[in-house]
Amino acid sequence: MTESLQNPPLLGYVDHLSARPGETLAFKVSSTSEKPFTARLKRSISADPNPAGQGIVEEDASVFFEPRTLPSVERPFCPGSYGIAQSEVSATPRHKVVLTATVFPTLRRGRKQTVLSLGALDFHLDAEGALCLSVGGQELSTAKALKLRKWYWIEARIEAGRVSLKQVELEGLFDANAHVETPIEDLPEVSGMAVIAACLNGEQISQHFNGKIEAPAITVDNIPVCAWDFSVGMSSTTAHASSGPNLTLVNYPGRAMKGAQWDASEMNWNHRPDHYAAIHFHEDDIYDFKWETDFTFTIPEEMSSGVYIMRLDCDRHRDAIPFFVSPPLGKPKAELCVLVSTYTYAIYGNHARPDFDPSWKDRMADWDAYPYNPAEYPQYGLSTYNYHSDSSGIAHASHRRPLFNMRPGYLTFGNTGCSGLRHFQADSHLLSWLHSKGISYDLVTDHQLHSDGVAAIEGYKVVTTATHPEYHTAQTLDALQSFRDSGGNLMYLGGNGFYWRIAVHPEDDSVLEIRRAEDGIRAWAAEPGEYYNAFDGTYGGLWRRNGRAPQILAGVGFAAQGEFFGDPYRRVCADPDFDWIFDGVDDEFIGNFGFSGNGAAGFELDHIDYRLGTPVQTVLLARSVTRDNGFKLVPEEQLTHLTNLSGGSEKDALHADMIWVEFPGGGTVFSTGSITFCGCLPWNNFNNDVSTLLHNVLSKLLDRGTRAESAKASKSHPSRL
Repeated sequence: MTESLQNPPLLGYVDHLSARPGETLAFKVSSTSEKPFTARLKRSISADPNPAGQGIVEEDASVFFEPRTLPSVERPFCPGSYGIAQSEVSATPRHKVVLTATVFPTLRRGRKQTVLSLGALDFHLDAEGALCLSVGGQELSTAKALKLRKWYWIEARIEAGRVSLKQVELEGLFDANAHVETPIEDLPEVSGMAVIAACLNGEQISQHFNGKIEAPAITVDNIPVCAWDFSVGMSSTTAHASSGPNLTLVNYPGRAMKGAQWDASEMNWNHRPDHYAAIHFHEDDIYDFKWETDFTFTIPEEMSSGVYIMRLDCDRHRDAIPFFVSPPLGKPKAELCVLVSTYTYAIYGNHARPDFDPSWKDRMADWDAYPYNPAEYPQYGLSTYNYHSDSSGIAHASHRRPLFNMRPGYLTFGNTGCSGLRHFQADSHLLSWLHSKGISYDLVTDHQLHSDGVAAIEGYKVVTTATHPEYHTAQTLDALQSFRDSGGNLMYLGGNGFYWRIAVHPEDDSVLEIRRAEDGIRAWAAEPGEYYNAFDGTYGGLWRRNGRAPQILAGVGFAAQGEFFGDPYRRVCADPDFDWIFDGVDDEFIGNFGFSGNGAAGFELDHIDYRLGTPVQTVLLARSVTRDNGFKLVPEEQLTHLTNLSGGSEKDALHADMIWVEFPGGGTVFSTGSITFCGCLPWNNFNNDVSTLLHNVLSKLLDRGTRAESAKASKSHPSRL
């Protein structure tokens, strides 16, 4: 990751990524200019800036939102998590004041890191990591650094005539224990707002602590003034006080984290919360920027479902804020529903790729692509594919901040022989294809699917994913399976889908949690004992490890990963009952081209596995012709250096499977098992074999839905003689 640059001059975000008619979106904008900025509404058709294809295509939508000019305001944002008391405390000591906590420091920072502060008291680690107490203008230090990633009990005791500090290592060789004291003239007044993991100076929060804190407390004359038990209310942003005021936790520090008492006898915090009585604070935690609203937009009743872009312009600077408009709940406007993977977008939000290179900016400029990359702006908060500054994995995500990689024209890969797109931009390949073919569609987001269940997609003949529906909750999977099993038709046009389990915060549904447990393709590994989500108490990690392998829903599941390239499929189905799928596809090889990886089957591949839930009636239509030495099995498929779960050779397991499955309830699944499949659709101005094949499938499913509805209607209303 490169050194951070100065903040971009114009950025914004919207409070909700999706809305239905009658619902209101709030837009928050930061502009450093003295000139006003202008907001204009566009409908997005294509978000791929590649001049070899369509380029970025947007339609004017000012009929729904007249352009507005608004004053520029530079909005601050404040990284760093901490806990602040919900009311002030005040006590006048007569004999002594004692501050205690159990701490697990994780980072030397070359500056003070406060554990507990209140008024004139600042109990902290100094720049070298030694325990210190500041009392007004006086400061005492043990001059012995606490070791990183070790538990300590720390105490500051102020009595008449003296002040003492003690640090006791709770594990290891105990060579960092220390005890010092010095004279003091007066007992300090204990008054003000208590803060955990930071220091409050006026209205400014600073000196953020990096690490875990457990059981902080302040006593005055042996009476607890403040004491907190972090094992209570684990899913909340309120930290419970056993004495004094509760704490409000700011910027979502990590809860349900192993504490000093954890001994590996219990891995589930629900069973022994006292073993998980620590909170992990980070100086770079930031999820909701909480900017003030600059303007709002209420979705009109007549507004078509689709992707819309709020375009911002000011003094030659630009920004673009996407959002998704859905039809009224229970009132589809089309027969086809495209499921938008906003959870995956947020989980990847501001992913700073380790392979980013400044040379990518040449292509960005040549293509007039989005000009910023999160690798250069880590201060905006990185993704759950990155690490905190203390090297712990980032487990929380939110869209309520500027997300650089969720902008039209953003390039995920800047040095490929293709467009180099993923997620939001890559998904536009499917949407632009639907527009080119004149196929009407509605959009529903996974957030809406989580909130409304199957009601969000009832009434559609076909529900399709786009390229990468990776992150799901139990509610979203339940809804999709219910849709399929009640006769719905599901198209899975991606790869590595339905893979990770996430949790939604019970107090703020814009905040998501991921625990990267056990195995899988992981950007970081959760600590042993920290596999259960704090937000809902469920076991995290792969859905496969939770008994819901992707094969159960979609017939195929993640098997192989490679670099950003693709290969064609080869038709393997000779059954004439399925010739209609290949009508107009003359070659046995399909998709040897594309704007994503230059091939239809690439980057991440899903395959059939009957043991994991692929239905026995599955029809294998085509299989990728996967290049040698281009892909690796995912970890959950590998057993030893010689064996894997397929029972065959590794090469035999490295492929994408295109399948068709019919279910007893009348539902159907069509899956392609590849992230790069949709990247072929716009090729040659949408005239190609992948486009033809998908059009055949979608047309059949829409017709199948019509016939299935007619059959249901006949049973419900039999003719009378």
